Amino acid sequence: MKGDATKRSEAPAREELPGVSINIACAVLLVAILYLDLASPLGIAVPILYNAVVLLALRSADRRLIVVVALLASVLTIGPLLHKPPIDEMWKAAANRALALFTVWICCYLGVVRQTMEGKRMHALHEREKALEEVRMLRGFLPICASCKRIRDYEGSWTMIEKYISEHSEAEFSHGLCPDCTKRLFPDFPQQAKPSDGRSGK
Repeated sequence: MKGDATKRSEAPAREELPGVSINIACAVLLVAILYLDLASPLGIAVPILYNAVVLLALRSADRRLIVVVALLASVLTIGPLLHKPPIDEMWKAAANRALALFTVWICCYLGVVRQTMEGKRMHALHEREKALEEVRMLRGFLPICASCKRIRDYEGSWTMIEKYISEHSEAEFSHGLCPDCTKRLFPDFPQQAKPSDGRSGK
């Protein structure tokens, strides 16, 4: 039992490590690309490499990281253009960086859309598993009171059998009286004759 508890307590820490590693890797790449951009002539389209950082951020489950990386990449793309001395045909350098910004934000948008769709798919799978679990509950053993016929649910509450089945299936109830209960409750009520099967003798 203690071993299971230890494994459960260690599981969240192991799950957080990939996210931390991605954050560090993105930060290192951003700094490295910025250094390469500052060391290169203005006409070289080094900022196109920031797309690799955005693609790396897509491996994270946190959509905010993708947007933050895209914002940082945009600032680092525009910064050197204003910091470096101008060159001949400056419009080409500006056009290259504008294309780099465009591709960075296209990657960011597609990544956020993909993660949103993946989140919806996982939610639908969770709801499906939940529904299947409720159906399996009806197929298994149901604790029922021998006296009042109430059912004990998984939370420990006792529920009327009609309510329990209605909540865990698509069945609906319509109430009536069987012949035996009708005779017991209303002995003076005329009983309906049993239908003849056609085999009784004359």
